[in-house]
Amino acid sequence: MTDRIIIEQGIEARVAAIVEPVIEQIGYRLVRVRVSAMNGATLQIMAERPDGSMTVEDCEAVSRAVSPVLDVEDPMDRAYHLEVSSPGIDRPLVRKGDFETWTGQLLKLETNRLVSGRKRFRGRVTEVSAEGIRLERDGVASEGGEAVVEIAFDALAEARLILTDDLLAASLKADKDARRARGQPVDEDEDGDAALN
Repeated sequence: MTDRIIIEQGIEARVAAIVEPVIEQIGYRLVRVRVSAMNGATLQIMAERPDGSMTVEDCEAVSRAVSPVLDVEDPMDRAYHLEVSSPGIDRPLVRKGDFETWTGQLLKLETNRLVSGRKRFRGRVTEVSAEGIRLERDGVASEGGEAVVEIAFDALAEARLILTDDLLAASLKADKDARRARGQPVDEDEDGDAALN
């Protein structure tokens, strides 16, 4: 499995170090770990199959696998609710392969240092190299600045797809392809060109 290039800090990094080997051992990939103040404290573990899909049953399997390990290691300093989820359509991009898979889709990202005088970007990845990505910025005419920017992987702090009609259609197609590859039934009447209403 490929390593994540965008990783957590602090307590989230500690939890990730505990759960990632367990998640990989049962055939899934860790996407990210987040701790929030929702419902007192919520520990969210986002995971997926290697093909990028994730069902409710998969979430239950990951939850059953990580719960005993978290109980033993006890990385949180307070009581918390465990939430295991899929990355969703407007998913975070955390691996080089994520940027390759979703090249051309609209995304927003934040860097951990200034790149071309800024830390926040919105645009489409047009190229992925061993060192980083080339981003064609969205709306540059109205705000000024460089239309295309090179961002090294080690400068990325966070990246997330933005929900668009194109992304929805691509996600539906990818899900259908993943189910077909696993030998699961696929409704051929499903509209792979669905649009948001």
